[in-house]
Amino acid sequence: MKVALYAQTFSEDALEPARELLSALEKAGSEVLLEEGLGALLKADKQYPLFNLKEGLDRSCNLMISIGGDGTILRAITYIRDMDIPLIGVNTGRLGFLSTFPREKTAELVAAFQAGAYKLVPRSLVTADFSGATPGGDALNFALNEVTVSRKDTTSMITIDTYLDGEYLTSYWADGLIVATPTGSTGYSLSCGGPVITPSARSLVITPIAPHNLNARPLVISDETEIRLTVSGREPQHLVSLDSRISTVDNGTEIRIRKAAFNIAMVEFTSESFFKTIRNKLLWGEDRRN
Repeated sequence: MKVALYAQTFSEDALEPARELLSALEKAGSEVLLEEGLGALLKADKQYPLFNLKEGLDRSCNLMISIGGDGTILRAITYIRDMDIPLIGVNTGRLGFLSTFPREKTAELVAAFQAGAYKLVPRSLVTADFSGATPGGDALNFALNEVTVSRKDTTSMITIDTYLDGEYLTSYWADGLIVATPTGSTGYSLSCGGPVITPSARSLVITPIAPHNLNARPLVISDETEIRLTVSGREPQHLVSLDSRISTVDNGTEIRIRKAAFNIAMVEFTSESFFKTIRNKLLWGEDRRN
C-alpha cells in the first residue's frame, strides 16, 4: 500500500499524529510519501520520498491522509486534483465536518483501512472560469466547499448580477454571494443561513452574504446548472475565493461556475457517517429538556 501524508506544517499538533501514522504504516509494510514541508519538519531518521504541488504524487498512491482540520483537507485536495486518490482526515482541529477520524485513534486508522472497514464517498467540486485570466492559474480553478464573491476595500455592499443557464435570476445587493457544494453546505453557507445538504445530493446552493434586499433567500439548484456572475460596486475590484484561495478580480469580470468534471473520493469508515457527524458537531436534535 502506498500512502501520502499531508499536514499543516505550522501546527505542532500535527507532528505527533504524523509520527504515530509513520510507525503504523512502517509496521504494515506500506510505502510512505511525505509532503515536503512535513518531511522537513519531522526530521525523520528514515529518508522518505517527498511530494509537492508539482511533482512526486500520482495515481499509484492508494491513500492520502490529511492531519489537521477541515482547512487542511481543503489544501490537501489541491495536491490530489483529478488523480482519484482516496482521502481521509485525522482531526486535530475543532469541528471537523470533513476531517472526522478521531485524533486519539490515529494508530488504528491504518488497520481499519487495510481491513476494508470503510466506503468511498464521492464529493463533487465546482470550477470557476473567468472572462479574463484565471486568478491563481487554471490548474487551481476548482473548489470542494464553495466559490465566494465578496466586497473588497469598502464597507459598501456590492451588486452581483446572477444568471442560471443563461437566464437572469436576480441582482443581489449584499456583502457577497456563496455558491456551495453539498460538502460546503456545512461551512460558510451554513453560517449565512444556508441549508445542510447531504453529500450525495446532486445540488448546489446559492447563499447571499448579509443581503440588503431582505427577501433574498438561499436557493438550492441542480448541480448541472451553469451559474454566471458579474459584480459591480463603488470600488473597482472585488474578491473571489475558491475554498481558502483568495484573489482580487476586476469588477465586470464574468465568472462562470459549474460542476467539476472530477470528484474527490473521501474515505468514510463504518464507525463514522455524515449523519453521525452532524448529530455530534451540530448537536442535531439536542434538547436540554430531554
